[in-house]
Amino acid sequence: MSYPERVAHVAPLAFDGRRFLSEGATVLTEAGRILAVEPAQRPVPEGFEVRHHEHGTLLPGLIDTHVHLIADGQDGALGRDPDRTPDDREQVTRESLQAHARAGVTTVRDLGDNRWSVLERTPSPIDPTVVASGPPITIPGGHCAAMGGEAAGSSGLIAAVDERARRGADLVKIVVSGGAMTPGSDLLSLQYTLEDVSLVVRRAAEHGLSVAAHAHSLAAVELCIDAGVKNIEHCTCLTTSGVQTPPDLASRLRDTGIHIGPTFGRLPGSQPSAQAQEVTRRTGLVPAHRFAQVKKLHSEGVLVISGSDAGIHAAKPHGIVAHAVAELVAAGIAADDAIATATSISAQACGLANRKGSLTPGADADLLVVDGDPRKDITALTRVKSVILQGQELAQTTSTTGR
Repeated sequence: MSYPERVAHVAPLAFDGRRFLSEGATVLTEAGRILAVEPAQRPVPEGFEVRHHEHGTLLPGLIDTHVHLIADGQDGALGRDPDRTPDDREQVTRESLQAHARAGVTTVRDLGDNRWSVLERTPSPIDPTVVASGPPITIPGGHCAAMGGEAAGSSGLIAAVDERARRGADLVKIVVSGGAMTPGSDLLSLQYTLEDVSLVVRRAAEHGLSVAAHAHSLAAVELCIDAGVKNIEHCTCLTTSGVQTPPDLASRLRDTGIHIGPTFGRLPGSQPSAQAQEVTRRTGLVPAHRFAQVKKLHSEGVLVISGSDAGIHAAKPHGIVAHAVAELVAAGIAADDAIATATSISAQACGLANRKGSLTPGADADLLVVDGDPRKDITALTRVKSVILQGQELAQTTSTTGR
């Protein structure tokens, strides 16, 4: 379907990526970019086709900063992937991107594909923007080793970073602790030394790439800070006694400008995975402990982003990042701050601050209209009315995301 070149989207309530605009907004778009943002009451200039989004809230398209596009959102998803053909992986990736788009997610950061399948995919003009790391760097036999990113020793780690740069990766991901989703992996253990991770950070910087690190244990989180990574995923700070957050941790994260992705977000009412139940048995970790931890870190100025770890099992299908935002609100974070974790702050973490995550002149015309007022009911983010991806309207009927 062809779409007008110049469109005015008018809504009685808007969120600009940082704050709510209670007077609403008229967002003028042209050729896939935002031309201007004006109060909703102001007359629309001539030459624009008008879209009135009554009873809706207009926002920037959401950003999910932690997805696995090659995972199909069913239990055991990551373990099945090595058996797929390249065509199968392409199909799963396409379906995953479509699920995100339907949910109003217009940018994703893929933090672990299998054998370069995401980087080598054939893009579609109506796909969300993809920021991709390629296979995560991990020790031989370590967490996510089945994805093909095993590397050890200085020469091996340097070669791994160089390969990602050569293949066009947007960042490097390294698995610093073990993980729950890989049989035999211990999420409390360290997979790499400080020297190893520091080497990866330095080599990545020579290629102009940042490093995101998977880190569950407190020791892994502290190692990542010392090594200079830019983003810590999970950041659970787990010990054998559950979550432990040292008094100086927030200031260390804040002062170094590290973004943390707690990977919240699961289908409401879903049962914990077998792996999650084992972690609870072993460490005493329960969701309430994570909620309290992340709320405290946020209140002390740590940069929190929303990434759902989408696709890894049935409780985390693709297109679920709105539920991650809702969990931040449940943790006690204000709605505007929580939504910013999936818009402007996530855009910053992805290196896309000038293009994504805000209603700003010059940014891409990635827009989301939801049914209701997220200030009063954060689940309004799951009631998608319209999705505009770089000026192209993808959906106009209300649907609930994450199903």
